[in-house]
Amino acid sequence: MTAFTLIEIMVVVGIIGLIAAMGVPTLWRMAHREGFSKEVGDVMELCGTARARAILQGKTTVLVFHPKDFQCTLGAGTNQDAASPVAPGHSSETVTFGDGVQIEMLDVNLLEYKDQPAASVRFFPNGTSDEMTLILRSNNNEWRKISLEISTGLASLDSDPNRWR
Repeated sequence: MTAFTLIEIMVVVGIIGLIAAMGVPTLWRMAHREGFSKEVGDVMELCGTARARAILQGKTTVLVFHPKDFQCTLGAGTNQDAASPVAPGHSSETVTFGDGVQIEMLDVNLLEYKDQPAASVRFFPNGTSDEMTLILRSNNNEWRKISLEISTGLASLDSDPNRWR
């Protein structure tokens, strides 16, 4: 009968440990997001939640941006009244942007809402959504562009401002 020697087992354990150690920083960053990247991630997550809620509940869900208050709020709307951010009896989820975040652009259905008090983005039960482009800038001059694809309602993230010009 053949078996593995202690040296062979130690080499394999060492390789596994090395691979695991290389992945720890990435896992740590994913679990402990801070500042600008956390806020961008929260908006992306809120878009995904709005889309999922619309599909699962079979009702239009509305994500309302308040550019002057640096917030966006998730609520359930109705097909008749998409401007209503929260339907009675539903709780809302809110993302508040920190002091170091500026809204450079907020377009919904090709109309600019950056200087308006509110902008509603609707997610429909069939998985589609309104068109939205949100560009955020941090005080460290980091830029992130969040876009919604109208035919799928999926949010995408782009961090290269040279491609937006």
